[in-house]
Amino acid sequence: MNSTRRTILAAGLAAPLPACVHGASMNEIFDVIVVGAGVFGAWTAEHLRRRGRRVLLVDQMGPGNARSSSGGESRLTRAAYGADRIYSEMALAALPEWKALSAAASLPIFHETGVLFCFNEMVDYARQSIEAHRALGVPLEELDRAALAGRWPQMNLDGVAFALFEPDFGALMARRGVEETVRRFTARGGAFRIAHARPGADGREVVLNGAPTRADAIVYACGPWLPKVFPALLAERIFVTRQEIAFVAPPDGDDRFEAHALPGWIDYNGGDVYYGFPNLEARGFKLARDTHGASFDPDSGDRRMSDEGAALLRAYLARRFPALADRPFTEFRVCQYENSSSGDFLIDGCPGREGAFLLGGGSGHGFKHGPEVGRLMADLVLDGRVPDQRFSYAAKGVTHRREVL
Repeated sequence: MNSTRRTILAAGLAAPLPACVHGASMNEIFDVIVVGAGVFGAWTAEHLRRRGRRVLLVDQMGPGNARSSSGGESRLTRAAYGADRIYSEMALAALPEWKALSAAASLPIFHETGVLFCFNEMVDYARQSIEAHRALGVPLEELDRAALAGRWPQMNLDGVAFALFEPDFGALMARRGVEETVRRFTARGGAFRIAHARPGADGREVVLNGAPTRADAIVYACGPWLPKVFPALLAERIFVTRQEIAFVAPPDGDDRFEAHALPGWIDYNGGDVYYGFPNLEARGFKLARDTHGASFDPDSGDRRMSDEGAALLRAYLARRFPALADRPFTEFRVCQYENSSSGDFLIDGCPGREGAFLLGGGSGHGFKHGPEVGRLMADLVLDGRVPDQRFSYAAKGVTHRREVL
């Protein structure tokens, strides 16, 4: 065991994540190598480690880095998924993992703000979500306009007929959550390296910084880079879009936009879907438009907010949160969705490369499911246990349509 690993294990879970090599020797033999330390890759590595495998996790820039789809401040966790009950079940299975990680961390990873879903009428998505929550025993409140106005008067409810409220869900701190997952993974015997990776001569070989490296299995959890790593397989089946996010300064001395006073929210009114968070950890009120943006290259794409995007967000604030309409934007972010044809995840073996596996297609809603996605991939790698058919490569078409919301 090298000195880096001894230092991490001796320090236990309080050890910081070193800058480059964590428990990984160039000559060490691993059972599984996971490429990509976003939320899917990190949790896959952790579940493989829990099952006693020697695991190397690699990333070209670092866990939850600024170019990854798992970077950034916050993500919603929710169980409302309309007719797609499989995602409700996955979110429920993942939540205890996030809560346990948060409880053990020095700073919170999960904020139980609740999540509010606003509708202009009773649509199938809302009706099916209500049915799913009842079947699964998940608390869900149905609120009319009067109840909404009484609880959250800082919202202008024009166009809102009713809302659903999930009290047990809320916000996940994204980058921090991924970093903490990887830190605990290395502290408990896993290995991490910063390295550029590309597929090798066969499914059990990956080239790390130019060096061919072999393992019993290679999992490629490359997020928006997955179509670049396997262009023949995925260039038309995973499409990457540019998503613009803003943070807004609440009025000075006004606590109506703090986490104790306002939940996370999704607004299904007026065509485009918008979502956001209260002023988590004094970073600002978060606002984003969920409509798929333009095609985006994670390596070279411009990550500055567009004037058009800023104007759309400003107009939405004026409509739904009027007290914020003229408040300054404090920060802009551009991240990306890596969308499958339907919005379903990709959890499958790699066609034509025995021993290699494909993991991705988070499609803008994947972060919350990270612990459960990692478990499903570990079961596939170690037991050959195939997850639901909707996660297969064969189910990924080239006609892009948004079915999972």
